[in-house]
Amino acid sequence: MMTGTSVAQNFYNFSINDIDGNTIDLKQFEGRPVLLVNTASRCGFTKQYSNLSNLHQMYLDKNLVIISTPSNSFRQELSSEEEVKEFCLINYQTKFILTEIIDVKGANAHPLYKWISDDYGKTPKWNFNKFLFDGQGQLVENWSSMTKPDSSKITSIIDQLI
Repeated sequence: MMTGTSVAQNFYNFSINDIDGNTIDLKQFEGRPVLLVNTASRCGFTKQYSNLSNLHQMYLDKNLVIISTPSNSFRQELSSEEEVKEFCLINYQTKFILTEIIDVKGANAHPLYKWISDDYGKTPKWNFNKFLFDGQGQLVENWSSMTKPDSSKITSIIDQLI
């Protein structure tokens, strides 16, 4: 049962700040599938930034939006946005969207992640959890850290949404 405050909610009703502090109104991506991934720079799964970059290249002209949300919720993120940005650009040449460092679980979770938890009962269990939203802003599927972003498990569903 959905809560009264979020009956009309979808992914595109939220905003989030990018790594440089600029507000991103997610409504600008309405009609496009979005892969949301909580990331960390000092995690055993950090090499999945390469897979995210591969996925970004694969779908560059096909309307997929990739949003990486660096988080210290699991105590494996660098201490500042500047360090995260430099780490990602130097090591992984990231060209998809990087947000500011946010909490993805608990009382201080970003409203977007609170909504995912409240409406879908899904909370990241670790870094590099993946959430795929359709063009209407509804959660279609989610995967754990174990599933690489460019795996056929994920791309087969993205292909259906595009």
